[in-house]
Amino acid sequence: MKERMTISVDASLAAAAAAAVADGRAESVSAWVGNAMRERADKERRLEAMAEAVAQYEAEHGEITEDELAEQARADRDAAAAVRAARRRSRGAA
Repeated sequence: MKERMTISVDASLAAAAAAAVADGRAESVSAWVGNAMRERADKERRLEAMAEAVAQYEAEHGEITEDELAEQARADRDAAAAVRAARRRSRGAA
């Protein structure tokens, strides 16, 4: 079931929607806006689930500290750098 809405958006967003339709990337402006709303709702559900998972983890293991967050951020950067380096090597070998 669909529901008719009247909304106001920035002119640049209206132009982006019209361009998506003109380029064939969206069936209509309504479809483009509906897809954006669906993506936003999905994102909010994922964030809520993540917050719940973190709360459950902290309830069981204690609060995640700033030091632990910083350590994980460093590990993530190191892992990303290793992946980028491997991709560069594989492109050079091809």
